[in-house]
Amino acid sequence: MEEIKICPIEAAVNLIGHKWKVLILRNLLNTNHQRFSDLLRGITGISQKMLTQQLRQMEHDGLITRKIYAEVPPKVEYSLTELGWSLQPILESISLWGKDYLTKQGKSLDHLVDD
Repeated sequence: MEEIKICPIEAAVNLIGHKWKVLILRNLLNTNHQRFSDLLRGITGISQKMLTQQLRQMEHDGLITRKIYAEVPPKVEYSLTELGWSLQPILESISLWGKDYLTKQGKSLDHLVDD
């Protein structure tokens, strides 16, 4: 039987490579936990359906947890798992690279949000 080789970069991209997942991670890294409505407001352009799909996938992959509070109306908060938190240095590096890129392109950094 032939051994299947797995590329570590491919594995990482498969886990967090979707645009919305990276932005969800950014928001949770900055706030520790957020409700669905906060995530929806904090990520420009994402639909409720897409946010729901991405949160479910990230929970399935072990990047986030969902905590349900027994309240009326129900309260649900999302937060990073230890695995999710382990992505912090990677996202910080991406942020630094993005700032450098924007500077080199002559883009104004005045309106940037620090991650």
